[in-house]
Amino acid sequence: MLPVALASATKLIGLVMHSRKEYVALMELHKDVPVDKVVEVMKKFIGRIYQRPPLRSSVKRSLRTRDVYDIQILEIEGRHVLFKIQCQSGTYIRKLCHDIGLILGVEAHMRELRRTATGHFREDFNLVTLHEVAEALYLWRHCKDESLLRKVVLPAEFIVANLPKIVLKDTAVDAIAHGAQLAVPGIVRLHEGISRGDLVALFTLKGELVALGQASMSTKEIVNSQKGIAVKITRVFIEPGLYPRAWKKAKEAGEVVAKQ
Repeated sequence: MLPVALASATKLIGLVMHSRKEYVALMELHKDVPVDKVVEVMKKFIGRIYQRPPLRSSVKRSLRTRDVYDIQILEIEGRHVLFKIQCQSGTYIRKLCHDIGLILGVEAHMRELRRTATGHFREDFNLVTLHEVAEALYLWRHCKDESLLRKVVLPAEFIVANLPKIVLKDTAVDAIAHGAQLAVPGIVRLHEGISRGDLVALFTLKGELVALGQASMSTKEIVNSQKGIAVKITRVFIEPGLYPRAWKKAKEAGEVVAKQ
């Protein structure tokens, strides 16, 4: 599972690449070990662990911490251990297998690895092969049939599907496109459970991604307020001029506020 972004969606791909990962791995022990001992030791690696990247890695080999959210043993056959792991981005599974072998006292190495999920992108829901992409492109170019292309290339909005969302009035969209912060009057509806400091995605009434921002108010505060800055914008994605201009610069503050 490798999410690939195209065109302006590359601005969003970092949200996915730095999210949690899920792998299915095959570990080979160098000596026979009782099954219950293997299970006991692997459970110890759930939680926050220390890990030093292996010799062949793309990062500096300094000791660091990584979170392992879950390890599920799928099958054990002889010295082969098949397991599924959910972990923080940047966790080296081959180093994890090596460390498990050290604790067991027999040494071990990773034989196979498959990434089954990156963030909310999962192989059992979103995965397509390069052959399918090539077929979709051929049909679009030579047969003017874009139906398959629409299935294999998802809208950029899907990247932020896991973020809490705020829907804006049409009159507030262009102001944000020009650098405004989002004020409470510019909000139509929003998700429950938003807290101060949360990363939120701003959408138009049509479902178009406008921007990302950091919530300055919680959901409850926004609902109970008539004014004030609700979201500090961190990245704008919509182009200026797509929505009618319905804003003006505040004379006193010298800032543009999306509140109309």
